[in-house]
Amino acid sequence: MRDSSLQPKRLWAELATVGVLVGLTAWASLALARGPGGLVAIWIGNGLLTGWLSSRPTALWWRYVVVGFAADLAAHLFSGFALFHAGAISLSNLAEVLIVAGVVRHWVPDISDPKRWLTLGGFATSSTLVACLVSGLLPAWIAARHSGAYFQPLLSWYAAHVVGMVTMATFTLVLLRERIGVFFSGARRRWSFAACLLLLCVVAVAVFLSEYPVMFMAYPPLLLLAFRHRFLGVGAGIVSLALIGSIATALGYGPIWLPPDIGLFGRIALLQLYVAGGCLITIPVALAVAERRRLTARIRQSEHRYRLLADYSHDIILHMRADGERLYISPSAKDILGWEPGELLGRDWGYLHAEDRGQLAEQLGDVINAQALRTSVYRFRHKAGHYVWLEAAARPILREEEPGQVDIIVVGRDVTRRIEAERALEESRRELERLARTDPLTGVANRRYFQERLDQALSRLARRDASPLALLYLDVDDFKQINDRHGHGIGDLVLRIFAQQLQDHVRATDLVARFGGDEFAVLLEDTRAVEVAEVVARKLVTTIGGLVIPGLPQGVTTSLGGAYARQPVDAAALLAVADAALYEAKQAGRNTYRLRSADRAGPASAIA
Repeated sequence: MRDSSLQPKRLWAELATVGVLVGLTAWASLALARGPGGLVAIWIGNGLLTGWLSSRPTALWWRYVVVGFAADLAAHLFSGFALFHAGAISLSNLAEVLIVAGVVRHWVPDISDPKRWLTLGGFATSSTLVACLVSGLLPAWIAARHSGAYFQPLLSWYAAHVVGMVTMATFTLVLLRERIGVFFSGARRRWSFAACLLLLCVVAVAVFLSEYPVMFMAYPPLLLLAFRHRFLGVGAGIVSLALIGSIATALGYGPIWLPPDIGLFGRIALLQLYVAGGCLITIPVALAVAERRRLTARIRQSEHRYRLLADYSHDIILHMRADGERLYISPSAKDILGWEPGELLGRDWGYLHAEDRGQLAEQLGDVINAQALRTSVYRFRHKAGHYVWLEAAARPILREEEPGQVDIIVVGRDVTRRIEAERALEESRRELERLARTDPLTGVANRRYFQERLDQALSRLARRDASPLALLYLDVDDFKQINDRHGHGIGDLVLRIFAQQLQDHVRATDLVARFGGDEFAVLLEDTRAVEVAEVVARKLVTTIGGLVIPGLPQGVTTSLGGAYARQPVDAAALLAVADAALYEAKQAGRNTYRLRSADRAGPASAIA
């Protein structure tokens, strides 16, 4: 609540103001009622006091109530009412004020919250309709004792108080809530309000001085006041219209006097209906304008927050249509991509790497069809020419102006460093894996990797439809003498050339490995017949036997032992058979080969 505490000087100033306003408005209304027409079209004081109570702490209410009751009582006594009648009417007015203010305070404690204004209007209106009826029962009875009529005074009281409560309570609340000066801040707003109110007064005076039924002509300027100045315009306009109409009619002027046979209460009712009609057409307009301005302010605030997030985000924020047309790109595109945002608008996707355009189209299709978030990584060309890796998260949003259609919001982040780090890490992993499986001197597989491949091949051999396999085991003849005579440099060169020759003369699917020293092995898979293994063995022995090594006077030769298997066999057994075959080749004088079956003991093949 506003003004939860008031300084003593300000409190006494407010109490004095309330007393003066309530007393003067009550006296003015009573003075008009005792004029030639005897009219009270609108009772202002109750609405004024209700609005003041609704905007002040409940603990201070009793002070305002006492001052308001005293001022109202004094106005009635000054206007010639007897003490009993004046007290009864003032108590009725006070009851009306307390009912409306109490209901509003109970159901809408914070009247300053714009989101509660519609609720406030509902409770205030319903409580006003009840309170004005309750407050009018006693005054109508007092009037009936003098005139004999009960319902006509009750209806006149009810209409005057309902219009006054609805108009003045709202008017007072708005003035107090906005500290009055807010409405008049700026010369342009002051002149606008003054001009609209002057226009209404001029039209209203012309209407009520006319002998023609043109009362409706005052409604357009009243609507203008409501539209331009909301509840301030409604309150000031209705009060001005009611005062001008009451004074003119009380003096015997205006369209109210055109019907000759409607009587005093008929004229009162007609004027009240006219004022009530002004309330009915302007209050909804004021509420609608206030709600529209509140929503506009929320939208503007939301847009401001969005702009702050978008314009100052380190990520690129992109708004695009489903067909790929870019409608908005945040300024961060300049920092990340080097392009001005305006240069990237439109449908041209030539900035995207050619290999990633299909992926983009697929991602946009998934976003639209699945109506869900999708994330992908693209390469986008920087203005300097190089490509920047962007991780883009795309999400669909409904297009407000075309229900059923969707746009896409994309948030892109520069992940170039991450991608480069991941690639470097992957390259390191591959290098480590290669080193773990490769002989560093010759570049062929090492014994560990060869053993893994051999185990896999033997596992496949266990299947019925598996093809036979062969293992060739070979080394360099007299390699120790080469090392001793010519040094390790020549020895290493021999091993590298030897390994290269092995790789060059086997199939791409075959595996060459160095077991250690000058010992090498070749795994031949899918050998449909023993002859295949024998052809490979003969080729290797023949080729290596003709090698010429730079820096080595004599050539090199190799001895080869092989084992082949058509049936499941143990790896150790297969290696043992191949090793035994190699021993036989060396016993046969080297530079030759021997092949043996690991399925059963059998004769070995040889080449001289």
